[in-house]
Amino acid sequence: MTTLLDGYREHIVAAHKQPLFLLLVGFITSFVCIRFSVRMIRAQVSWWPGNVTPGGLHIHHMVFGLGFLLLGGIGVFATYGGHPWIDWFGLAFGIGCGLVLDEFALILHLDDVYWSEQGRKSVDAVIFGILFTSLLLVGYVPLGVVPGEETRWGLVTILSVNALASVITLIKGKVWTGLLGIMVPGLSWIGAIRLARPSSPWARWRYATRPRRRARALRRERLLHRRADLARTWLFDLIAGAPDKVPANHPAAHRVAERMAARATAHLDAHAARALARRQARLADRRSAAAAGAGDRRPGAADPAPGVAEAGPARSRQAQQRRRTVRAGRSRAFAVAPTGPERRPERQPRLRKHTRRIGR
Repeated sequence: MTTLLDGYREHIVAAHKQPLFLLLVGFITSFVCIRFSVRMIRAQVSWWPGNVTPGGLHIHHMVFGLGFLLLGGIGVFATYGGHPWIDWFGLAFGIGCGLVLDEFALILHLDDVYWSEQGRKSVDAVIFGILFTSLLLVGYVPLGVVPGEETRWGLVTILSVNALASVITLIKGKVWTGLLGIMVPGLSWIGAIRLARPSSPWARWRYATRPRRRARALRRERLLHRRADLARTWLFDLIAGAPDKVPANHPAAHRVAERMAARATAHLDAHAARALARRQARLADRRSAAAAGAGDRRPGAADPAPGVAEAGPARSRQAQQRRRTVRAGRSRAFAVAPTGPERRPERQPRLRKHTRRIGR
């Protein structure tokens, strides 16, 4: 115990990290306590108080978290960050972080998805926040610069490159490699060089026109990341509870399927699709023109009927209309004008009304 107290005074108090340490303690404590509470409510334990519902209105714990965030943030500015207030306000701010990020998925989706698969984003956000705060607590001053000492530009350059590699690794969808690479430089560099995960922003930006690289990323995802995802799912179920199993015909499942289909459709190359449609339209125009021009133009063949002769201009007008429709992006369904003798009904002679002028 004496060794722990001495280490705390040396590495936390003397290094002016006690407010950050109390923030991390409040963060972890509030998350563990609120997860225990919601799991007791879900299990319908009789001796647990349950949800806060004054007047029938369910108040989420995110609301209480916002109150703690405001208390901690405004309190630090109101007391000019002086001791011992900054320590207590740091603890309050950490409690608010845990309560708010535990319902991060609800804020993101604007829907009560706490016990669904989308609710796992809350656990990801909490673990990310705890890990990032821990790295700040155990790490050095940013860029290795200590007040009162000469700046070491070589160390600044290495850490800057490492920060860039960590950002690239995070964009490639490798969250844990990028976060751990902040403290272990070589790890983030390896993650930045290797292939990105297929669902990452990097893959959507860079692999859309590279089918071979995307196929390699999909193959690696199936072979290597499947076991890691299973282990992560088991760990999250242990920490936060397993999500509800929604049947396939449930409205929530339909909403999720529609969102996934919309995202997949949005990733298609619209320019390539329009170019393909234009090529198909030109090919159809050439075939129709060839059929109209070379149908009965052999030597010795009789002249075509008037209705058939007029079919060529009609087909050219249809081709122009088809090209305009494709360029506008509309459906290619349009009415086809009839050709031949039945193209237009015979016009009936109009009867003129003869009026007789009567002189004055």
